[in-house]
Amino acid sequence: MYKRVLLKLSGEALAANGNSFDPDILKSLASEIKEVHEMGVEIAIVVGGGNFIRGKMAEQLGIDRVQADYMGMLGTMINALAIQGSLEQVEVPTRVQSAIEMSKIAEPFIVRRATRHLEKGRVVIFGAGTGSPYFSTDTTAALRASEIKADVILMAKNGVDGVYTADPKKDPNAVKYDSLTYMDCIQKGLQVMDTTATSMCMDNDIDLVVFNMNQPGNIRKAVMQETIGTIVKKEEN
Repeated sequence: MYKRVLLKLSGEALAANGNSFDPDILKSLASEIKEVHEMGVEIAIVVGGGNFIRGKMAEQLGIDRVQADYMGMLGTMINALAIQGSLEQVEVPTRVQSAIEMSKIAEPFIVRRATRHLEKGRVVIFGAGTGSPYFSTDTTAALRASEIKADVILMAKNGVDGVYTADPKKDPNAVKYDSLTYMDCIQKGLQVMDTTATSMCMDNDIDLVVFNMNQPGNIRKAVMQETIGTIVKKEEN
């Protein structure tokens, strides 16, 4: 099984029925992470902020892109603290690290400190993106995974069980891929991650597993390298 993983969560996946958070989703997520944590796997998490604000929403409000990105970073911090609280309720030790200084609520991101937390069995949640505008949380996941030398990025999707030729929610003829290379993703224009994140994962030879987070037990299965979702690698086996 993978020894050190980075779990990438979307902000929207934590929300339901128009609310910013769904307590049942947070509780289920904490339970699944606890199960994997007890297997001895070192876990880091990057979470988006789309349940609060997204770029297109900011454009509609007439907000400057840089300002909107900082608003999104603050949204990721709210989500990071919510996940931390849920994990601590099930007695999983955690640390939140922020790319923007917020000394009252989180540690600053320091790669050596993050690595040490992982070695001590703490789940580390990275908030505030990269700390700079114009970079997505996909790129944050690729960057942090590279910095902590994670074996894999587990990209948990909300209701989608892998990478398809088209959006399966809109195109009933969409076909699922079992495996891909990063170059395939770029050449085929598959929007698995943004191009910056895809290139970073390819350059640093980090596997990516895309799977449905709404299916109970899928995080454990992904960690155990069972065949679920779609796996993306630098090169074909």
